[in-house]
Amino acid sequence: MTTSTPTDAVRTAADRLLDAARSGTPCDPVRALLPDTTVATGYAVQSVLTAAHLEAGRTVAGRKIGLTSPAVQAQLGVDQPDFGVLYADMACTQDVPIDIGRLLQPRIEAEIAFVLGADLDHDDIDTATARAAVAQVVPALEIVDSRVAGWDITIVDTVADNASSGLYVLGDDRHELGDRDLREVAMTLTGTDGEVLSSGTGAACLGDPVAALVWLARVSREYGSPLRAGEVVLSGALGPMTPVAPGSSFTATLTGLGEVRASFTGGAS
Repeated sequence: MTTSTPTDAVRTAADRLLDAARSGTPCDPVRALLPDTTVATGYAVQSVLTAAHLEAGRTVAGRKIGLTSPAVQAQLGVDQPDFGVLYADMACTQDVPIDIGRLLQPRIEAEIAFVLGADLDHDDIDTATARAAVAQVVPALEIVDSRVAGWDITIVDTVADNASSGLYVLGDDRHELGDRDLREVAMTLTGTDGEVLSSGTGAACLGDPVAALVWLARVSREYGSPLRAGEVVLSGALGPMTPVAPGSSFTATLTGLGEVRASFTGGAS
């Protein structure tokens, strides 16, 4: 992601978030450290974090889109989604319990993921070109997390904190997008005892998950880091997120797309 030289305040905010992740202890919000609370400043912090992760040997697997729900946007006083970076080591396998000790304050949400078959790096990205670039549509679970204590976040805090990214799981069912209308996909997320924890539809994701992909492709290109073939894109939640507790398990069913599962251990003692 292309940015100007980071200010001392931006570096200090990035260091606070990195220290929280490394120590496993959530930190105070970063907004008070920054010269302003704009989205651009949040992405400046995120860019420093990304550079640090890449220097440490992590590799980019794709992107995630957040704040696709109008209700959440209104809560944080914004009128646009945000995005974060997915790293290869964030991908988890179905039916292999996830060590909850990897996370600080996890919550889970069901989404539709896209696996890209072509780059989206041109200047005329629209619905047709975005759909044509999708190789696979996959049911997904995103385990969101916050390095900020108590999820005490504003828009600049969550953008800075890599859009509150944690881990993710892709289902085994893979589909061509074709002419599917993803707005009509119905999602149900159930818990350990089969109780319904969350529900929603594709239309809850910025009106259409493909619209979310178009937004991401355009803004990623503007920031100098266009979407590439092979990358995974988590398009945004189809329903409310729910907390994750040690020993819990979840199954999301998405009509026409299949299901995806995740379970969690008790973590380190």
